[in-house]
Amino acid sequence: MTKKNQQLSIKCETGNYHTFCPISCVAWLYQKIEDSFFLVIGTKTCGYFLQNALGVMIFAEPRYAMAELEEGDISAQLNDYQELKRLCLQIKKDRRPSVIFWIGTCTTEIIKMDLEGIAQKLENEIQVPLVVARANGLDYAFTQGEDTVLASLVQKYKVKNLNLKKQLKPQENKLILFGSLPNSVVNQLDLELKNQGVNVTGWIPAKHYTELPELVEKTFVCGVNPYLSRTATTLMRRRKCTLISAPFPIGPDGTRLWIEKICSVFNIQPQGLEKRETEIWKSLEEYTNLIYGKSVFFMGDNLLEISLARFLIKCGMIVYEIGIPYLDNRYQNAELLLLEQTCYEKNIMIPQIVEKPDNYNQIERIRALKPDLVITGMAHANPLEARGISTKWSVEFTFAQIHGFSNAKDILELITRPLRRNKEFEVRGWNQFSTKL
Repeated sequence: MTKKNQQLSIKCETGNYHTFCPISCVAWLYQKIEDSFFLVIGTKTCGYFLQNALGVMIFAEPRYAMAELEEGDISAQLNDYQELKRLCLQIKKDRRPSVIFWIGTCTTEIIKMDLEGIAQKLENEIQVPLVVARANGLDYAFTQGEDTVLASLVQKYKVKNLNLKKQLKPQENKLILFGSLPNSVVNQLDLELKNQGVNVTGWIPAKHYTELPELVEKTFVCGVNPYLSRTATTLMRRRKCTLISAPFPIGPDGTRLWIEKICSVFNIQPQGLEKRETEIWKSLEEYTNLIYGKSVFFMGDNLLEISLARFLIKCGMIVYEIGIPYLDNRYQNAELLLLEQTCYEKNIMIPQIVEKPDNYNQIERIRALKPDLVITGMAHANPLEARGISTKWSVEFTFAQIHGFSNAKDILELITRPLRRNKEFEVRGWNQFSTKL
């Protein structure tokens, strides 16, 4: 079989999920939605995790807190409604948030707490919107915590002005983007689209809960991250919005096609995008020359793997395997097609995609293939480094600014860091375990 004739292959294994708990989404969402408060309802274990994962001491008074479940809660000896009411009234008094998010955990699932029922009754009493999101450890990847929160936000959404609701009609020229990005990146993507004549109506989530855009039937919506399939489904089914299926704006190639697809929906002929992409690639030559011909192996952790692999193949890297905890083929269809197309253009083999990978089998494949770099979760990084295999934490790509034309450099900065470190070791005659360090 020639490389041109090969088909994209998706294999499913039966491995365990090795990822952070999805309640870690609080780390970036409480900063994104500035008038919000996040109340995580769980055990002391959840509290310890948040304290360590977020790295924010309670003295800093962050806009999140723990509602710790004690033995009395679990054995149903205490009144859940009264306890949550007390906490929410205290939050309202101290912080005056526009919205309070209740983040459910594994424990609330196990003891079957009716958080939705309690919230519906309680928000009328305290006059603060309550959004319930079950971002528990039953998810495939920690990034899906954001997906759960945004899907709950969309489902909860109501047109606040009833008179406005009567006036609103199905809109086919409105564009709403969904996905939590730093404000600077939001401004960049807004500007890129504005330069093409496309005005973004709003974002989900917005900077403030009170600034959420009106969701009207037939409004066009487009995602910016590969792990937001529930949000996309909720927008289509509950709000009757029209989803724009496009590659994600990660890397110059993905960003150009993302903009082009949005423009095509609005019958706009994009201008200057190919020239802009060419200029970005030229500015990345220092990095692409370093990684050209190098091999990389994705173990799978945050659902960004396919987009990152596609970009790195475009940079000239060889991707042996793309491990991914969960793959929604419909939501990532455009990205999968672009991965195929990129491999055809580079005349290289299409990497194997392994959904829900078995880490034991992956270690065996890594030993046999000997990749130059393994992108993995934090749990496997040190054991692999101890065996002489260079690694990069996948979680770093979650928190880095990787979207848009200008942020492609940040992706390659992360990718090349361990390779540059190894090169420096070689020049100095050191190895990674040298006592001279």
